[in-house]
Amino acid sequence: MPRKPRRKQRPKSWPVTFSPFARALARMASVSKPNRRSKSIESSEKPTRSSTSNGSSKHTLEERPEGSESSDGEFDGVVQADFAFFDPKPNDFHGVKTLLQTYLDVEEWDLSGFADLILEQTTVGTVVKVEDDEDEGVFALATALNLWRYREQRCIMKLKEFLLLKASQEKGVGDQLRLLLGERAHNVGLLVSQRVVNLPPQLLPHLYDSLFNEVSWATEDEPTEDLRNSFQFKHYIILSKIYKHKNAEQQKRKRSDDREEEIVYVKPEDEIFHELSSWSFCFPLRTQQPAPHELKNYRSMGLIMTVEADKIPTFRQQLTSLINEG
Repeated sequence: MPRKPRRKQRPKSWPVTFSPFARALARMASVSKPNRRSKSIESSEKPTRSSTSNGSSKHTLEERPEGSESSDGEFDGVVQADFAFFDPKPNDFHGVKTLLQTYLDVEEWDLSGFADLILEQTTVGTVVKVEDDEDEGVFALATALNLWRYREQRCIMKLKEFLLLKASQEKGVGDQLRLLLGERAHNVGLLVSQRVVNLPPQLLPHLYDSLFNEVSWATEDEPTEDLRNSFQFKHYIILSKIYKHKNAEQQKRKRSDDREEEIVYVKPEDEIFHELSSWSFCFPLRTQQPAPHELKNYRSMGLIMTVEADKIPTFRQQLTSLINEG
């Protein structure tokens, strides 16, 4: 069955701002940005299924040039660029691999094979790049991989092993995770979303809308029944990173005006996923980067969540509201 033509939507225009705390996170985040100047964004949406109208919106991204400090800690430089959404392709291999470098902490695994899986699945998945850029650096990616379809791939087998090992310390969680990774894996998607730390958050609703729309369309448009069924997700497993307070239990007993946040979410959408999750757990990461002053009482942790697919419409609504309010 031929795929239907995709439509291109016109995203809104917002100013992009970063708080001092967010900038502190950006300075210490483990995901490295592609080797290029950081730019402010004029974003255009990835082609979708029906119309052909073009749309773009300007975003201003401020960044402190590497190695420089301003008196008030603000970023100093502003440059213009166009961000666009694309289907993944083989030329994106190194950019995608860079974004995934710490996906499994410091685990030795077939990262190249994992990047290849993402790039080979072109009907569901998006990479964000600067339009008409010779370097073709990848600034973000989002995809969903069926864990049964790819169960015999070395990278997926290692990833399952990694998740089960981390879950083994959590009472009751290990059995639920084992079910999702085993006999129920036919309907389980691994939701992978990685990006540079200073990607404008206003792009996030478009990025996730693109992903979940493609998942829906794939259940109708894929050429075989097996492929169509492989996108009939009932659950998503999400692996991410947060900052958790070193004295979280003590914080709960403090008065609200004296209390620090128990969890700081590096990705704003993770807070929504976390609230909607059926279950979740944290685990210590083997690598701890030096924390800025704002995070002196926190440590970097891994976060594994499972979210039912029927919660995704709520997620999309809440993410749009969160970004618009911000």
